[in-house]
Amino acid sequence: MGAADVIPGVSGGTIAFITGIYQRLLIALSSIGPALWPLFRKEGFTAVWQRMDGTFLLSLFGGVLTSIVLLASLISHLLATYPHLLWGFFFGLILGSAIFILRVAGTIQVRHWIVLIVSAVMAWLITDLTPVSIEPNFLNLFVGGVVAISAMILPGLSGSFLLLMFGLYPPIMDAIKTFDFEILSIFAAGCVVGLLLFSRVLSFLMARYYTTLMVALTGLMLGALNKVWPWKETVSYRTNSHGEQTPLVQVNVGPADFASGSGLDPQILAVVLLALAGVVLIVVLNRFKAPGQLN
Repeated sequence: MGAADVIPGVSGGTIAFITGIYQRLLIALSSIGPALWPLFRKEGFTAVWQRMDGTFLLSLFGGVLTSIVLLASLISHLLATYPHLLWGFFFGLILGSAIFILRVAGTIQVRHWIVLIVSAVMAWLITDLTPVSIEPNFLNLFVGGVVAISAMILPGLSGSFLLLMFGLYPPIMDAIKTFDFEILSIFAAGCVVGLLLFSRVLSFLMARYYTTLMVALTGLMLGALNKVWPWKETVSYRTNSHGEQTPLVQVNVGPADFASGSGLDPQILAVVLLALAGVVLIVVLNRFKAPGQLN
């Protein structure tokens, strides 16, 4: 999940869903609230820890944080050095995830197909937005954390991509690399608030409108494929904190146009194979998901 959350266009919630831990995650997060205080006073810390599935949450988010810290620089390097190959892999990963989620959605009716189309179009339009640049002050970082973490636990919608759209992705990534605890603590506070609030909304929707939600998530993921199309042409650049020019706005092009515009080999076969590897990975993760989870 941490590796996926670093990539603009890929959702950590997608990974949680296909590995079978998504519902357990929502239940654990939804249990955190004022109701734990009377339980603590009556039965102590052990009862609270069990009610909130503390060991599960500690293991999961420990892994997420470790992955983000360790992979932030590596992912940045791969995006700069082998962008079309990396995007090809994630294209397959998201496509396979969309197919998987649609398969477990249940009986799909005409109204569900309408929901799928609408959500796909919305996601496509969002990924076509031009990034803006806002000041990374206290309020913007906190709100960015709330919005980003809400998207990160929602399969199909990338929190990193929303941060990129708000212009907060570069300062957050730089803060992770340089261990800027002031920026990270404000952002983390927003993430905690977003997790506790949005997990309750998702739990409610999962319980009441399961099929509709699954179909909507499928649409979001299909629309997000626009962002992870392997071959892109850079329209504008930004200067990062190290004075380096990095892509800011990119448009999708065909392999031939990519080759003529960049002078690079589009490596069509390698991209296709990596996309297939992404689909296969989804199948493998589904086979080794936690017992008792969705089939």
